[in-house]
Amino acid sequence: MIETKKEAQKAVLIGINYPKQDERDTEDYLNELSFLAETAGLVPVKSFTQKLTLPDNRTFVGSGKIGEIAAFIEENGVDYAIFDDELSPSQIRNIDNILNCDVLDRTNLILDIFAKRAKTSHARTQVELAQYKYLLPRLAGMWSHLGRQKGGIGLRGPGEMEIETDRRIVRDKISKLKEDLKKIDKQMETQRKNRSKIVRVALVGYTNVGKSTLMNLISKSDLFAEDKLFATLDTTVRKVVINGLPFLISDTVGFIRKLPTDLVESFKSTLNEVKESDLLLHVIDISHPRFEEQITVVTQTLKDLESAEKPTILVFNKIDEFSFEAKDEDDLTPATRKNLSLNDLKKTWMANDQSFPTVFISAKHKTNIEKLKELLYEEVKRIHLKRYPYSL
Repeated sequence: MIETKKEAQKAVLIGINYPKQDERDTEDYLNELSFLAETAGLVPVKSFTQKLTLPDNRTFVGSGKIGEIAAFIEENGVDYAIFDDELSPSQIRNIDNILNCDVLDRTNLILDIFAKRAKTSHARTQVELAQYKYLLPRLAGMWSHLGRQKGGIGLRGPGEMEIETDRRIVRDKISKLKEDLKKIDKQMETQRKNRSKIVRVALVGYTNVGKSTLMNLISKSDLFAEDKLFATLDTTVRKVVINGLPFLISDTVGFIRKLPTDLVESFKSTLNEVKESDLLLHVIDISHPRFEEQITVVTQTLKDLESAEKPTILVFNKIDEFSFEAKDEDDLTPATRKNLSLNDLKKTWMANDQSFPTVFISAKHKTNIEKLKELLYEEVKRIHLKRYPYSL
């Protein structure tokens, strides 16, 4: 886990601008990595990018660029180098030798954030399992690096023994954690069955789009919500009644680009709330410059969970970032997020797409929340009447 002292530690961010990838996309990806670093308690001080077809097998970026990064780190007393893609064990070892600072990849950084955020035994077990899965293939590289630090003389035999011992310990730990998760999952499955046939609604969306704030408004609860990534790890379920119609609503962990595979696997039991829901509220941060891409990431994750075809309400949040007045006809500046009005947005494909009901809100200022509740009531009522035709 990242050690954060009283004085925040500095970090540099490193990414690759791949062919056919717009430079603005690369910048946006590193901005997200910067937000992840800040969430982990670090202070990003500089970003480095390089145009490459593929990452360098030895040092991720080329020799000249890694030398430039090393010089900056030494001159500025940087504590961490964070890479926007997953690094191989040998890459971590090689980079560590050159940079002389702690080296993290995107996966390791996200795992660290999850470890800090995990509060319940369920979440802690899920994160610990993902961490050990991440660690297992990297043990040999770690031991090789330690052996070289000590000169490597006479350490090969004992080193190999230590590696095998560590591998066995980690594998045993993984097996135990999997068994622990099975027990917890059975308990949670029993709890879900005990909820009977009441309609279930799940909030889904990219991380930090305002799901927890919206959950608080709809359910009149007081869940933890802040402007940080992955503020919610544990699924929270609340009973809500609108116009005499009861239903359950759950807040789930936020999705993100390049979410580590082991983490997704470990959190599948938590995401069962999505799979077993009757209706999805897909919350979207419309103020984000790449919100369309975030929609794609969420949609793909839902497909992976076999939940993409569920009835869905698209909830475009953070409309307070926009002007409500239309752009002046004499204003020749291109339409952007800053000068588009709410009415302009409603004329786009988002509002005209008949596949899903759509609503534009500001959870922060409680704008259009009553309209969302009306829409939610109608959708829940429709599902409820299919299940209980003569109940209303």
